[in-house]
Amino acid sequence: MLAQALQIVLQPDVLLTVFLAGCFGMFVGAIPGLTATMATALLVPITFFMDPIPAIASIVAATGMAIFAGDIAGTLMRMPGTPASAAYVEDAHRMSQAGKANVALGACLFFSAIGGILGTLVLSLVAPQLAELALKFSSFEYFWLVLLGLSCAVFVSSGAPALGLISLFIGLSASLVGQENPTGASRYTYGSVELLAGIQFIPAMIGLFAVSEILRSYTKRSTEARIPPVEGPIFAPQLANLLRYPKQVLRGSSVGTLIGALPGAGADIAAWISFAISKKFSREQKKFGTGHVEGLVEAGASNNAAVSGAWIPALVFGIPGDTITAIVIGVMFIKGLNPGPMVFIQQPEMIYAIFMIFVLANLFMLPIGWVAIHVAGKLLGAPQRILMPVILVFCAVGAFAINNSMAGVIIMLAFGVIGFLMEENGIPLAPAILGLVLGPMLEKYFITSMIKADGDFLAFFSRPISAGLGIATILLCLIPLVGWLRRRGLGQRKSA
Repeated sequence: MLAQALQIVLQPDVLLTVFLAGCFGMFVGAIPGLTATMATALLVPITFFMDPIPAIASIVAATGMAIFAGDIAGTLMRMPGTPASAAYVEDAHRMSQAGKANVALGACLFFSAIGGILGTLVLSLVAPQLAELALKFSSFEYFWLVLLGLSCAVFVSSGAPALGLISLFIGLSASLVGQENPTGASRYTYGSVELLAGIQFIPAMIGLFAVSEILRSYTKRSTEARIPPVEGPIFAPQLANLLRYPKQVLRGSSVGTLIGALPGAGADIAAWISFAISKKFSREQKKFGTGHVEGLVEAGASNNAAVSGAWIPALVFGIPGDTITAIVIGVMFIKGLNPGPMVFIQQPEMIYAIFMIFVLANLFMLPIGWVAIHVAGKLLGAPQRILMPVILVFCAVGAFAINNSMAGVIIMLAFGVIGFLMEENGIPLAPAILGLVLGPMLEKYFITSMIKADGDFLAFFSRPISAGLGIATILLCLIPLVGWLRRRGLGQRKSA
């Protein structure tokens, strides 16, 4: 089966498809406002004219490249391309400003590829077992998982935890806009039909990071200022990082694969949780937020491992792990590769070919990413008086393309002003995005669980996995309070 799968993959048309789709995904992902989901959706009409394996290969390659490419604008311009990139954008951008853009982008690229490959190995070895674990997750477990993700806001904030919580509640407040769950009544829409669907997090993220950065460039800096160039080797520093942080790489890949395997969780939660874990267990916690590479290593590996993990429920049970795998399942049905347990028995060589394509795409990511980093460094070296208006146009196009509506552009501009005011007052932006992304999920799983339990709160601890996640989340939330009480007690004893 492996020999047959290898023969299927090592065809000129498959290799060319992986390369071209990878270049396309890298281009789309590097532009603020354009997402991996958008890159995948744009490829779907083209896959109608392809054989099954090249069609799947194009989506796999474009997705992995686009996820990484979101780090390029985040590192160089503090404009993350994905919510996952927003978790570690502060450290990456600080490294760029310190003349270490090559180290930051190299870490994102190198460890994204390693995470993707390790995630694929897990996918090929224990996919059925992980899929069975994922099926044991109900709304109770997802509620605690989302709450665990939200608690990461305290740990990823580079400033005071209180400011991180303020930012988180700004995002959570924005996530309340739309239709109330479960009644469907309008909430905080003020009569606007466009707001019935809620505030989309992609336009909001573009506004908070990209538009606020554009405003800042015209109010705080000279319009002739340039972005620091990408100089120095890309991959050479990463060998030292690999030897220094092997535990972080394995931990990030494991967390990413596990969370990615849960339907609806995806790379966003995985990257945030991995970055928070990295900071919590680091020996150099105070360096996080100042330009430290450790968080990039772990969260970068988690990011792409979650992309592989999301395919586990999709291939084994036909359950989409995220938006991208939902599109993939449709393509597989069209091509006669009906996902589910029987495909492992009836067409095993095709499944192993898909696994090999994942590895191939992650290997292709290294040279394509190297070229993209240097090209982006040259293009973004233009004076900001020229560069910023061009970026604003791309941002507006991306915000409009989410729903083909001007509401996206208005949301983008509004959150641009909000982001600018937040930064002027020292409030971090990343937790707001976390609240906006996870807020609707938290409400949905809480309401669903309460309906199931008939209003009994103890039901959240009635299942083993749910109880374990609940206890872990509560303990994690109590850690800052215990630390504060301990410091206060020591201070009172010293004063006495």
